[in-house]
Order: sequence, then structure tokens, then C-alpha cells
Amino acid sequence: MAVVTLKRISENDIPALQKIALPTWESTYLPILSKEQVDFMCHEIYTEKSLKKQMQNGQQFFFILEENLPVGFLSISQLNAEEPRYKLNKLYLLTERQGSGLGRKALDAAVEYVKSLLGNVLELNVNRYNPALFFYEKCGFSKVKEVDIPIGEYWMNDFVMEKQLA
Repeated sequence: MAVVTLKRISENDIPALQKIALPTWESTYLPILSKEQVDFMCHEIYTEKSLKKQMQNGQQFFFILEENLPVGFLSISQLNAEEPRYKLNKLYLLTERQGSGLGRKALDAAVEYVKSLLGNVLELNVNRYNPALFFYEKCGFSKVKEVDIPIGEYWMNDFVMEKQLA
């Protein structure tokens, strides 16, 4: 089995992050959202300006490395400074690496990272029609609520899921 590690992403790494994000986003969301919505959301979330802002606002981005090659990325942030609750904002693997066990290894690494920060809950949002929902359930996450979040003229129809870590 290949070793999976996380490597912190800096603002200088944004072009490499975008090379993974944009095709991965399309393959993930075009089956469940319109092309217009996918394009809009990619522009809102993955421009250099937007990614820098997310980093400056506390999201910590990591490349998912398999044998030192980036095969995906994830980001984590603390939800509230007074609580040991964290959010997995993003977890994406290159399409050809999905289903290989790397997602679980990356998620396990994210959980260990949050535990090292003394976090006791990891939360995430997943689109209600995203097949990754079943992956998160197999990894011990439970649905806690449904949310509909406006983004421009579109909506993100998500489940909020969480996993107790302590």
C-alpha cells in the first residue's frame, strides 16, 4: 500500500492546487449540477484571489501526496475559537485516484491532524446527491442536518455531517 501524507499548501502553491481542483470539480459536480452552476462555483471558490482569501481567513490547505506526488487536496478550519470543532471544507482526489483507498487514508490523516489540534468534532458539508455521501458514512460521519446555502443565483443543497473524535 502506498503511503499517503499531507503537505501544507501556501499561496505560492495555488497554481498547482488549481490544476487539481478544476478538473476534479467538474468530474464531481457535472453529473449532479448544471454546467453553469459548476462554472460559477469554480470561479467563486477557486480563483487565485478567492483561494488566498480562504487561506487568510483560516482555512489550512494540504496537498494529498501519494509517494510524494500530489493526487488531491483538502482544507480544514476551526469553526469557532472557543470550541474544539473543526470543518473539513474540501477533500478532492484526482478522478483516476478515486476508489483506490486514498480518500480514506487522506481523511484519516485529516482526522489525526485535527486531533493534534485537540479537536473533538470534525464536520463537513456534502451535496445531498454527491456519491461521496456514502464514503463519509462508511468513514464514521453521521448526517446531523440538511442545509440550503445560497451562492449567487444558485443553491448548495447539502447535508451537514459530523464525526466525534474524542
